[in-house]
Amino acid sequence: MPRAEINPITLEIWWSRLVAIVDESATTLLRTAFSTIIREANDYTVVLLNARGETVAECRAGIPAFAALMGVMTRHVLGKFPLDTWRAGDCVITNHPWIATGHLPDIAMLSPIFHRGELIGFAGTAAHAPDIGGTPTMGATELISEGVLIPPVHMLRGGERNDGMLDLLLGNVRLPGQVLGDLEAQMAAHEVCRRRLTEFLEEIGEADLHAISDAVHAKSEQVMRRAIAAIPDGVYRSSLDADGIEGQPTHIECAVTVAGDQMRIDYSGSSPQVRHAINCTINYTTAYSIYPVKILLDPHTRRNEGSYKPITVTAPAGSIVNANFPAPVMARHLTGHLLSCVIYQALAAVLPEHIIADSGGAPALRVQFSGETQERQPFSLILFASAGMGASSRHDGLATTAFPSNSGSGSIEALEAVAPLLFVKKEYRSDSGGIGRHRGGLGQDIEVENIAGRPLRVVLLGDRERHPALGVLGGGAGASARAEFGHGVVPSLKSISPMPAGARVTLSFAGGGGYGLPAQREREAIARDLDAGFITAEAALRDYGFDLAAAEPAAAGGR
Repeated sequence: MPRAEINPITLEIWWSRLVAIVDESATTLLRTAFSTIIREANDYTVVLLNARGETVAECRAGIPAFAALMGVMTRHVLGKFPLDTWRAGDCVITNHPWIATGHLPDIAMLSPIFHRGELIGFAGTAAHAPDIGGTPTMGATELISEGVLIPPVHMLRGGERNDGMLDLLLGNVRLPGQVLGDLEAQMAAHEVCRRRLTEFLEEIGEADLHAISDAVHAKSEQVMRRAIAAIPDGVYRSSLDADGIEGQPTHIECAVTVAGDQMRIDYSGSSPQVRHAINCTINYTTAYSIYPVKILLDPHTRRNEGSYKPITVTAPAGSIVNANFPAPVMARHLTGHLLSCVIYQALAAVLPEHIIADSGGAPALRVQFSGETQERQPFSLILFASAGMGASSRHDGLATTAFPSNSGSGSIEALEAVAPLLFVKKEYRSDSGGIGRHRGGLGQDIEVENIAGRPLRVVLLGDRERHPALGVLGGGAGASARAEFGHGVVPSLKSISPMPAGARVTLSFAGGGGYGLPAQREREAIARDLDAGFITAEAALRDYGFDLAAAEPAAAGGR
């Protein structure tokens, strides 16, 4: 006998409860993690999946695009470990880039949830490990050089720890204590998810997740299809170039096809994969294509597998957005984060009121400091600071805000507490936002001093040196990113450099692109920017023809 449909009010309450469960699980992960990458930078996700490996609820913090990857990863794992082989107390772990989140430092984990003796779903997490071995630079030309590859394997089997696997992993990383602590934090999050879900199902009298997951998937899919159907049918194209590697720019070509209530995003014509780590796996490309569309067309419905079904993503095998194994992929975000820009540029003509200009943090600049503390203990810290977001039709871009990722640097005091670094300066970059009717978000300048008493190593993984965030519909580009050591050396943003004791480095994060014609910017907005120091008087005159000292502004100009 078919089950009765869940009435809308009950569904809303139950759906909210499921999201609350994964949010509580995420809080457990944050509060028990050892590394600042999780606790401060939010580089993680927590999801609840049904027994088919489809996400039902996704945490509201962390990295949103990661959640879109967890269903793909789970279905890969179920191909190796079918449903009838799972036991209570199991936990499977993997960081395989072509299965999980696209590069080795992200460790994904999956635990089964049993209720009334039946496997009803899974708790899943993914989190960026503080170290995964290998050489975290652009010098690696194959995956094996980038760290330890973990195929799907049991970390727990029936509650018993796989000590051999753990010994092998921890014996090949630089910070075994932090890595193990974060893995245990992920398992703690799984346990909270399992316990809260079974309590919830007992409370509502449901034996499994079938009815609830089918209902939330149907609603999410319906809303997304309705939003796509509102776009005129057609093929919308754009392209962009990135700095690339070794002086060779890379190219991304994008075609967004809308046909009824379905959307296809295709990257044919993009650069072939390269021999350095800026390649993307197709699962990462898919996630960072679907997520920008989700928040563009349906920002309010809670994310789950149903949201993603109307959208397909394709790319030629062997391209930079669909690299073949075992290509290096450590810095895949330097390509993948750009996909939001090329998609929004493609849709600018048909959805001008909804898209935003390019963001300076697409792609994000990541900076790793490593070496020894004053006590000769090894340390490694990744600075996840943010650039400026692109402007929109409604307002200026947000300053120093991560997009399309959701990671951030967190507390400077927390970073200084775990590493021999002094953050001398952290301030907005004047004139870094692209000009326009609405100004791009500001980047920031961060100055860091080595107080370890011995040399450290600085690894830069960035872009936007030569290809800044572009404006849209007449808006100007944001300021480029750069780094400069105190002695005047300007390193490439894809490099490794020694940092002597007492030396300083200034990291300048890119600004976001502007929206609309600069001549249309309101004088009051220009005056406010001047007063706040967001722009200089010279830039106001040059870019907007605005002279604060004059009774009337000069004729509007442009850059």
